[in-house]
Amino acid sequence: MPKRNRKQITLYSDGSSLGNPGPGGYGGILEYNGHEKEFYGGEAHTTNNRMELRGVIEGLKFIKEPCDITVISDSSYVVNAINSWLEGWIKKDFKNVKNIDLWREYVDVSKPHNIKGVWVRGHDGHEQNERCDKLAYNEAQRQKELLN
Repeated sequence: MPKRNRKQITLYSDGSSLGNPGPGGYGGILEYNGHEKEFYGGEAHTTNNRMELRGVIEGLKFIKEPCDITVISDSSYVVNAINSWLEGWIKKDFKNVKNIDLWREYVDVSKPHNIKGVWVRGHDGHEQNERCDKLAYNEAQRQKELLN
């Protein structure tokens, strides 16, 4: 439940991998009060789901005070986990959950915030999602070039 006087932030995020696993990247946009901040990064050997989640984690790291955050992603894996699955995963100490390291990191960086996930269809003309996709893909390509 949103708390009064908290900043309302929107975090758009996307991930990409060239091969699954393969070189990958994430891209994101933080939006607050009419201002935007883009960010991106990548890894040489990763999966698409890891990059989808890494984008959210890295975006949350920029936020320095407790906020109400809407995460907008085309990853049903990330959105469903944030909205529905995570509580149960924590209760069973992440038994049989993939990407435990990243989910534990997500739990850590998300603690001060109220977060809800919103799914959007990928490659469907959503302006910020398309920009995040481009940032993620470009970083995945850069990671691939670094391997050659």
